[in-house]
Amino acid sequence: MFDINGLKFDEQGLLPGVIQTPGGEVRMVLFFNREAIQKTQELGFVTYWCRTRKCLHTKGEASNNRLKVLELRVAKGQDALIWVVDPTSADSHPTNKSGFEGDALPQPWLEYLETLLKARKADASLEGSYTQKLFAKGIDRIAKKVVEESGEVIIAAKNYGLDPSEHNREEYLGEAADLLFHLQVLLISQDFGLQDIAKVLQERHRQRS
Repeated sequence: MFDINGLKFDEQGLLPGVIQTPGGEVRMVLFFNREAIQKTQELGFVTYWCRTRKCLHTKGEASNNRLKVLELRVAKGQDALIWVVDPTSADSHPTNKSGFEGDALPQPWLEYLETLLKARKADASLEGSYTQKLFAKGIDRIAKKVVEESGEVIIAAKNYGLDPSEHNREEYLGEAADLLFHLQVLLISQDFGLQDIAKVLQERHRQRS
């Protein structure tokens, strides 16, 4: 049974919620505080949320573009929610697939990606997406990918150093993005995130200052 008291809200009292279809398609990521979660459960529609992590108060939205909640799942780390919704319950705007006005994706992008990866971990399956399969196969497979991508980054970096062409630049940045992605997967597989790494770096800087 869902227990809101077991959720791990951040220092602002917020928690990310992935809005996805029954087929696993992620429509958006929103932030919820305790009141927003309770009202969403009561109404059965995604109606109350905070637009950004800096939002300290729940914002209510009343329109015909509400998405009906079919199921609520909790990420294994208790630090994210997955709202499974009926995509046909909202009349989406032509330029907005989600059915909500404005850009609902929080920033920065790496934080948004981390929330998506937590959702993929919660739905890990050998029959699922590439990322879901990675989580399902476990740490050995994920760690192997990190090693592989590290080697690719080194090669791309050396190539760019020898020939800083646009092609080599794209290869270098692309390989670096692959490495960062798989490192995030590895961290999340063991219930860590980029913020944990940032805290270590911050503490090292403090000690050496």
